[in-house]
Amino acid sequence: MSHEAYAGADEGEEAFPPAVVDEQPIAPRIVDLTIDSRALRARTKVRLILPKRFYADARRRWPVLYLLYGCCDDYTAWTRETDIAALTANTDVLVVMPEADRVGWYSNWWNHGRGGPPGWETFHLTEVRSILERSYRASGRRAIAGLSMGGFGALSYVARHPGMFSAAASFSGVIDTRFRDTPKLLQELVAAHGRDPLALWGDPKKQEWIWRVHNPADLAFLLLGTPLYISCGNGKAGPLDPPGQPDDPNEVRWNAMNVEFAKKLRFLGANVRVNLYGPGTHTWPYWQREMHIAFPMLMRAIGA
Repeated sequence: MSHEAYAGADEGEEAFPPAVVDEQPIAPRIVDLTIDSRALRARTKVRLILPKRFYADARRRWPVLYLLYGCCDDYTAWTRETDIAALTANTDVLVVMPEADRVGWYSNWWNHGRGGPPGWETFHLTEVRSILERSYRASGRRAIAGLSMGGFGALSYVARHPGMFSAAASFSGVIDTRFRDTPKLLQELVAAHGRDPLALWGDPKKQEWIWRVHNPADLAFLLLGTPLYISCGNGKAGPLDPPGQPDDPNEVRWNAMNVEFAKKLRFLGANVRVNLYGPGTHTWPYWQREMHIAFPMLMRAIGA
């Protein structure tokens, strides 16, 4: 049984295509879209950063950079917490930052075998993509990056949709959802936000196959050939932390996961740059720094 069998999505169905019901300028080059999504059975948001020449060069199609946030944030995170607008100001790239719920895990939820919403994977990769190509002159050249839960999303999407993305980056990513006690932690996190933890991918043992077909570590062989950037701190206070910052147990945990994942990628011969940079917590200053490091690679891959 493939993931499409429980995708709450109706992928490819044209009778009820997604629609932009509102477009709100937020700042120079920054636009918020409200999209009526069939995959979600709801209206939700996507933030765009337009290329500087978007309006002046009306015939051009633009390469795309998807940016995914982590738990337990929202689609405004990248522009609120980083200098991504300034970083992309002189680059011909369309930046896309979609809503994904606080604990959506970039997946079409299993819902105990019933399928149905939320279909985040379909929303991002079918509905948003079609809107970008139809109305915002997006090209077929795409890169993707994310942090924490979004690092999972970036690598899971690349593995599950071969050829859709030309490069990917994960910062402090939860990139092995079956690592040690991670299944229990993820289920507790989902439950803490009022969601049914078994509705996401089912029980980690009874529905192990669903966990596996979403998990980047289980799908590592499908990442071969795609340029990757993988980074993580070790959880100890680092140069971008305030004085007296205690150790960060989340980054300690994800560091162990990223160390093992990096070994696996290298063993398989992946095209990967790994930056396990030592001291650093699970916080935005490090992710902004890592975005600056990964950015040239991501842009080269999509010709931006």
